[in-house]
Amino acid sequence: MATLFIVGTPIGNLGDITFRAVETLKTVEIIAAEDTRHTMQLLNHFGIKKPLISCRAQNEEKAAALIIEKLKEGLDIAYASDAGTPGVSDPGAVLASRVRSAGFSVVPIPGPSAFSTLVSVSGEGGKTLVFEGFLSPKAGKRKSRVRELLVRGEAFVLYESPFRIVKLLSDIAEIDGERRIVVGRELTKIHEEIVDGKASEVLGVFSSREKILGEFSVFVSGDKKTQLFEKIVDN
Repeated sequence: MATLFIVGTPIGNLGDITFRAVETLKTVEIIAAEDTRHTMQLLNHFGIKKPLISCRAQNEEKAAALIIEKLKEGLDIAYASDAGTPGVSDPGAVLASRVRSAGFSVVPIPGPSAFSTLVSVSGEGGKTLVFEGFLSPKAGKRKSRVRELLVRGEAFVLYESPFRIVKLLSDIAEIDGERRIVVGRELTKIHEEIVDGKASEVLGVFSSREKILGEFSVFVSGDKKTQLFEKIVDN
């Protein structure tokens, strides 16, 4: 029976791709991609030529139906999002669900993720860690959710664009300026930067810059005192 492989790809440095991922991309008959142009660059780098199917957030349901038809023809297919692991703040979850429901195997090919990359250098993973991904671009909803996450007292990870990173850091600093955070910018890329400190301090670093470029991951440390306070209030 044909198989769909969910393939993790580099978030920046092409050297981070796994041998298994390259082998999978070489052996399948078709590759589905969030952005075929982006994935084509990756394939060209490794000398891989395969038919491509577009499967992005805007057409994932329709693309899933097409991919299932190809699987019924006995064709193995790999799916790759633009960067990192599909389904983690990227398309892929709907595709995996539809394909499995259709009776086909969905096999993970593990790979990089900005989430795990940042946590690995944060020095403070802990047993409980919340992955929130991108928050709402609307100021009110974003700040409200930040407050909820901070009050819970558990460590959490957010993703943010260069256009809203200062606004996000401002929200965190305003609510709890003493909370330790670690910001990763352009992780694994040439201009990789990791800034560690109190929320108010990290805000100062980025708010002072005239221009901010790159994609951001933000690790916010847990606060046991906040957790204890919440338990007391709940009881």
